Amino acid sequence: MLKSCLRTAAVLAAFAATTSLAHADPIEVRQNMMKAVGAATGTLGKMVKGEIPYDPQLAGMAMRVLFTTPSGFVTQFPDGADSPTSEAGPKIWEDRAGFEKVALDMQTAAMAAIPAAGESLDALKASFGSVAQNCRACHETYRVKKN
Repeated sequence: MLKSCLRTAAVLAAFAATTSLAHADPIEVRQNMMKAVGAATGTLGKMVKGEIPYDPQLAGMAMRVLFTTPSGFVTQFPDGADSPTSEAGPKIWEDRAGFEKVALDMQTAAMAAIPAAGESLDALKASFGSVAQNCRACHETYRVKKN
């Protein structure tokens, strides 16, 4: 549990440091943002599955990462910021409004789940599905899986 908490905290610290760079490479910034989202989602998923003990503070922190990240994330896709090494799909630039709507849906689901995340494991379980569903919706439409 402590190892998982420390890993999540380290990813969040790296995310905060990266996003504070005003002129950072948008590809690097968004990849770091997704690492933070992945760590937060992984932590919540492990709690929901019973792989790690439920911790209300950690669950709340992880859900807040899922709430705060999408608004800044969508700004990290300026024209020309695609790359063959990136998993960003071309549909991001072709359907900007749809991409931004998926991000807003993610934020809305995570905001609604923040109180539940810190309330109890049962409440977290009941709310986590809608948040994870929004992650999948974005990945299915706007992400290209690289080998």
